[in-house]
Amino acid sequence: MSSRADTRGTTRRAVLLPAAALAAGALPLPALAQSRAQAPGRPGANRQPAPPPGSPATTPLGPFETIARQALIIDADTDAVLLEKNADERMPPSSMSKLMTMYVVFDMLKKGRLQLDQQLPVSERAWRMGGSKMFVQIGNQVPVEALMRGVIVQSGNDACVVFAEAISGSEQQFAELLNQTAKEIGLTDSTFRNATGWPDPEHRMTCRDLARLARRLISDFPEYYRIYNERSFTWNNISQENRNPTLARVPGADGLKTGHTEEAGYGLTASAKRGDRRLILVFNGLPSMKARAEESERLLEWGFREFENVVLFRASDVVEEVPVHLGSSRTVPLVGGKDMVVTLPRNWRNRLQARLRYETPVVAPVLKGQELGRLEVSGQGVPTLSLPLLAGADVDRLGLIPRIPAVIGSWIAGS
Repeated sequence: MSSRADTRGTTRRAVLLPAAALAAGALPLPALAQSRAQAPGRPGANRQPAPPPGSPATTPLGPFETIARQALIIDADTDAVLLEKNADERMPPSSMSKLMTMYVVFDMLKKGRLQLDQQLPVSERAWRMGGSKMFVQIGNQVPVEALMRGVIVQSGNDACVVFAEAISGSEQQFAELLNQTAKEIGLTDSTFRNATGWPDPEHRMTCRDLARLARRLISDFPEYYRIYNERSFTWNNISQENRNPTLARVPGADGLKTGHTEEAGYGLTASAKRGDRRLILVFNGLPSMKARAEESERLLEWGFREFENVVLFRASDVVEEVPVHLGSSRTVPLVGGKDMVVTLPRNWRNRLQARLRYETPVVAPVLKGQELGRLEVSGQGVPTLSLPLLAGADVDRLGLIPRIPAVIGSWIAGS
């Protein structure tokens, strides 16, 4: 047994859960105490460094060829990385940075600082904006809801500038708001200089930040995210198709945004959902629209085909009963509090190792929901995960009189 006494008289335990128990799906709970082992290393310790340009992407299954200059595929629910290539390289995101502009717009709608039917004015600067356009007219007033589709479906640079000037007074000030919001939602390697992704040597994002942003858009604003699945939008008698190629080519695809500049090449941030699984794909540096369409389909199909999500425990499952010292109950159940799911290559269930780490006995009182331990999951090709285990019930501390025999019994047992 791998355990040792600490200075408070408690024992730290690391309980190995046998990999074979995962073969049938959710882990059978009676298997918990079959063996002991030391706990694995820190979470993320087995992440491989990004490959140099021109080399294959790294995946749990080994090297994988992609013509993308930068690429990342994650599972939206577990945050598992299925594929990455230069995912932390700062790159020009082109129109994919409009996802950040829309995050701010959605947030203002949610907070009541914008209304869907609110009319926003079109300045000469917005009207003159080049590149992809919604074709708003100078001096006109355009509803927020129409501008949203102008940005999302038509990739309108002019619509982005209308939003920026209405929200912050100028596009420069709006860029500062984008930077501030990006930090608040955990984007660590993004710098915004405009609302559109217009070429600027300091306007940069990474594939990892774009994937995080896509995940937040999907989870934070489901009522507006559905717009990313719309195939066309007409404004000023001009109808334009959604440029996202996955909407027509990949079953379950429902967003998000393309991008293209000479420096960046052709890029895409896309998402698709099949059953309970959602994948997010980000790549950049493709040589053509045709290559972008074909590569997005190939990578998403590969991700759904080669990986699956495995349920370790359901939210209400009792993972372990832990002894309680001087408590009204002799034990307290450890529960996950939510379904514990990991993403694995489809043929690798038997290579997974899961360990429980907790201190025993727990000293009363114990509050339901209090974190008492960790479930750590690792294995060949499986990114290490560390998930909290919570008290499944309240356990009160014994009163003075009932505590006396408990203390004496504990002293005798330890003598």
